[in-house]
Amino acid sequence: MTERAEQAQRLHDMGYNCAQAVTCAYCDLVGLDAETAYKMAEGFGLGMGMMEVCGALSGMMMIIGLQNSVGNLDKGKATKGDTYKKVREYAAKFKEQNGSYLCKELKGAETGKVLRSCPDCIRDAVALTEKYLAAQKDMEE
Repeated sequence: MTERAEQAQRLHDMGYNCAQAVTCAYCDLVGLDAETAYKMAEGFGLGMGMMEVCGALSGMMMIIGLQNSVGNLDKGKATKGDTYKKVREYAAKFKEQNGSYLCKELKGAETGKVLRSCPDCIRDAVALTEKYLAAQKDMEE
């Protein structure tokens, strides 16, 4: 397990939701203070509070957006479509690994069959985030 995966797991064990755990594990990398990241990701836990898109996956999506966006409304059109494409690509990878990207399906809320635990989803989201970041670094070199 990578250092960031271990950090995300520690945060989750402390009571952070899945989205907070993933997002906060990357605060230093994306220039975000821990309190802001914690607050920003709070509503994304428990599958956006509604057992929809997995919180860990939502955390990964936030990191992709923070890393890919130019952060400028006037220039945002240049990266928005690319960010959406990358988010879809990595969400598809998550779904391929786990059978779903919906919290209620991952947790077996309707079927009783758990596809993936929260700690496993967190590890998977961090691993995919690491792959994304490595691919971006390779493109820059």
